[in-house]
Amino acid sequence: MVLYTSPFPNSFLSVLHSFSWGLIFPCYWLADRLVASFVPTTYEKRQRADDPCYFHALCIIITTPIYLALLVASLPFALIGFLLWSPLQSARRPYIYSRLEDKNHAHGATLLTEWKASGNGKSFCFGSANVCLLPDSLARFNNVFNTQARAKEIGRRIRNGASRPQIKIYIDSPTNTSISAASFSSLVSPQGGDSTNRTVNAGIKRTTSMEYKGDNSGSNNSEDSREDKGGAGEPNEGEENTCIVRINGEDNGHMSDTETDTINGQAHASGPAEPSLEGDAEISKTPNHKQKEGDSGSLDSYSASRESLVKVRVGDGTVDQSTVNNKLLYKASIMKKTSVRKKRHTDETFDHEISAFFPANLDFLCLQEVFDKRAAEKLKEQLHHYFEYIVYDVGVYSCHGCCSFKFVNSGLLFASRYPVMDAAYHCYPNGRGTDSLASKGALFLKVQVGSTPQDQRIVGYISCTHLQAIAGDTTVRCEQLDMLQDWLSEFRKSTSSSSTANPEELVAFDVICGDLNFDNCSSEDKLEQQHSLFTHYKDPCRIGPGEDKPWAIGTLLDPEGLYDDEVCTPDNLQKVLESEEGRKGYLVYPTSKNHSSSQKGRKASLKGNGRRIDYMLYTEEGLYLEWKVEVEEFSFITQLAGLTDHLPVAMRLMVSTGEDDP
Repeated sequence: MVLYTSPFPNSFLSVLHSFSWGLIFPCYWLADRLVASFVPTTYEKRQRADDPCYFHALCIIITTPIYLALLVASLPFALIGFLLWSPLQSARRPYIYSRLEDKNHAHGATLLTEWKASGNGKSFCFGSANVCLLPDSLARFNNVFNTQARAKEIGRRIRNGASRPQIKIYIDSPTNTSISAASFSSLVSPQGGDSTNRTVNAGIKRTTSMEYKGDNSGSNNSEDSREDKGGAGEPNEGEENTCIVRINGEDNGHMSDTETDTINGQAHASGPAEPSLEGDAEISKTPNHKQKEGDSGSLDSYSASRESLVKVRVGDGTVDQSTVNNKLLYKASIMKKTSVRKKRHTDETFDHEISAFFPANLDFLCLQEVFDKRAAEKLKEQLHHYFEYIVYDVGVYSCHGCCSFKFVNSGLLFASRYPVMDAAYHCYPNGRGTDSLASKGALFLKVQVGSTPQDQRIVGYISCTHLQAIAGDTTVRCEQLDMLQDWLSEFRKSTSSSSTANPEELVAFDVICGDLNFDNCSSEDKLEQQHSLFTHYKDPCRIGPGEDKPWAIGTLLDPEGLYDDEVCTPDNLQKVLESEEGRKGYLVYPTSKNHSSSQKGRKASLKGNGRRIDYMLYTEEGLYLEWKVEVEEFSFITQLAGLTDHLPVAMRLMVSTGEDDP
């Protein structure tokens, strides 16, 4: 299957489309700004409450007639542009595939080594998020604004969080389980010539909010990295960029004050912080731009990004400063809380947590509601610092391909560190109400993650979707789930290969990600909860229809509280969501006739831990029979606090081959 790298088959149509959109855009922008000026967010309302001179009201009085006059003047040009634009959509391709040609641009990504299906297996990490990148006037109805600046910052936070090294923590004492297998938030620098996987034997406390200052020039010293890795030997499969920390059991995992001061001193020895050159003037317009104590992801934070610890040579107690890249800044701060965010229930086979960062070594990312084209370009540019392959601008426009007229695309975006082999998109034909104006549908992708010594390709399937959003449209969502299963089955059949020229492929995983717009606890969503999709695909957060696991929390935030000081930074939101009372104040809960619609301050007993409408599903059906797939860890992510009204989710799958290491 040919992947489409441009929206139109030839340059003439592309130029004609650009010309038609150029005629439409002034009218579109003026209408957007006019409506946006009358839909303030709670953040803006609080700012205006402190304005005794009513300056903003005066600005509206002055600018509204100007906007209206310019809007009327631009309408004839917009009409001509629309008459050209609409028929061109019949020739438009359903997505754009972008591959990063200059790999040095991806300065945050670890170089991937091809999986040869040797050893015990390999893990793959998947992420999903609804980022609410609508035109600014529409985004304000969800209490978020400044779409262009948010798009850039969302991309920056995602790629900075994912590109930090991963650490694995092991505890010697069999009775102490306060810190479990793999931590997303504790990091060690991957540089140096010792080994790709380092072992640090020391009693430590859990850490948080590590600061990392990346290369502002956008390059990544790729040659140096290759030389270091070459001297260190090949990394173990599934453990790229990983550090191992072993904790002695005698002190029960705690560190003395002397040890704490020592590590802090070593961390600050790397030098003072430098101002970021990646700042954008637009960011100052977004609400949570001021750095606060413990804030690991605010807009101007040096740590809105990757965290790392200083490289410490524990054997002789010295820090090797000579090999530290002079373009990098490492800081470490020791955790003040004694509790551990990552917890494991005795009946659970995998780790789970509420994390302030996207997981390290994130392999695949599925985003929803990337509707605004300009925002999509800004987001893509940021994500390409980490992901080499991106599929964006997914969907159809006008009357092409669907029953009703479509003003915006599907809002789906897919990013991958592994090459995309095939892609297909289908539009749901049964959208209703305002949802019918968007070409909501499903994006299906086939990626190659490795090959066997017999030259058999190792592939995986990923589906990204966004279902009908209007409450009460249960039948519509169930029909869309039916179509999703049928389309996925057809995609797998059409893209499978078993001919002599193309050896049989081994399927490692099959994952579905997306915003399904129903939860597993609401009584109104019983039909969706019992859908046959959940008999073929497993939900790691679900016990059965109508019942989630105790640790699972809702992913839909209460829009009214997005800018409260308690939740406007990743660390603060994480701390709030770790408590039951905090969740009641800032998550949307399943609807009930016995409770008012207001979420703030509610103390009544509620079912579940909020509305979990963002899903990550996987299946064991249709995979290579000799391999086993199981969840290694699952996380709810707060790194996009203040930027969207959804919590991103992430899942790490381990594909076990059952073979011993060579």
